[in-house]
Amino acid sequence: MQNIPSVDLRDFLSDDPVRKQKFVNEIGKAYEEIGFVALSGHFLEPKLVDDLYKEVKNLFELPIETKEKYIVPGIGGQRGYVSFGKESAKGRKVGDLKEFWHVGQFVENDPILEAEYPKNVLVEELPEFNATTKEAYKMLEKTGVYVLRALAIFLGLDEFYFDNYVKNGNSILRPIHYPPILDEPKDAVRAAAHGDINLITLLMGAQGKGLQVQNHKGEWIDAIAEDDQLVINVGDMLSRHSNNRLKSTIHQVVNPPRELWGTSRYSIPFFMHPISSMPLNCLENCIDENHPKQYEDITAGEFLYERLVELGLIKK
Repeated sequence: MQNIPSVDLRDFLSDDPVRKQKFVNEIGKAYEEIGFVALSGHFLEPKLVDDLYKEVKNLFELPIETKEKYIVPGIGGQRGYVSFGKESAKGRKVGDLKEFWHVGQFVENDPILEAEYPKNVLVEELPEFNATTKEAYKMLEKTGVYVLRALAIFLGLDEFYFDNYVKNGNSILRPIHYPPILDEPKDAVRAAAHGDINLITLLMGAQGKGLQVQNHKGEWIDAIAEDDQLVINVGDMLSRHSNNRLKSTIHQVVNPPRELWGTSRYSIPFFMHPISSMPLNCLENCIDENHPKQYEDITAGEFLYERLVELGLIKK
């Protein structure tokens, strides 16, 4: 397998039960085997994608002192700007070669969750950035809901099992800028090998080489999508909840060949999180004699906190 499987969400959205089940089977099999798919037929219109990349580039081209005024202390980088080299992968001391921005949930009709989440940070200099990222957030979240519905069916659950857990969930949109590499990196890469924390990740910007996923043999495979596709992978929360039936695959963003060091790379992942009270206990129908329960019971909020401490974004 030299690349990741492709699926089309329009199959799932069709009125044809055979097409719908085909999508369920394809995405379920892909997540059992490699943990990644390239998805067509999502809800992001081409104009929204173009506008989003334009605004993201505008953001990262702002002077560093302007960006740094949007660093919010004391919240582990959950909103606003996170500066270059600040984040490192679990188990690594070297910071990744990237800077990024965080947009969080736009809570509807839930004052308790509104109080729990940090407020979103608005960029005074770029009003269109704020509007465009909000629209992209909504469309990526909508896409993710349908992917989770398909996975619920695959796991033998009610189709709408995940809906109430991800409504007003603690999801994050993260525009990332990997700046040009100016000096030989000692031990740093653009994003070191890691697994994602959340339920699923929807990634924009995997059109060129750089993102790699690790297969069961430990080999690194380039994950390259078509221009109109999202790359979607399983995160640790969903892997844990399914008793590792659905695989959270280790992946990385490697540095480009030396002749491309002078170029920036942009990618925009959407990390789909549930509400913090969701139990991540291993599902009963994913446990049997051959697949004993692998994980202790824990809530999504507790698991997220543990991982943010491991990443160095929250100090105990």
